[in-house]
Amino acid sequence: MDPITVELRGEFIELNQLLKLAGLCDSGGQGKQLVAEGRVKVDGQVELRKTCKIREGQEVLFEGRTVRVVAG
Repeated sequence: MDPITVELRGEFIELNQLLKLAGLCDSGGQGKQLVAEGRVKVDGQVELRKTCKIREGQEVLFEGRTVRVVAG
């Protein structure tokens, strides 16, 4: 599958909100749960911080889908 590209509107976006914005979950709360369960990777490493700040150039992986973060 093609990567999902998300444009930043500021300096960063919190991981749980990125998952929601990319359409990989229905809410920020669900995004927090997915992160807490260890199901999300940031730049190839499992990330357990629900509100980890994701910046331009980083990649998030969830269930085989890649989200690329680019400057807005």
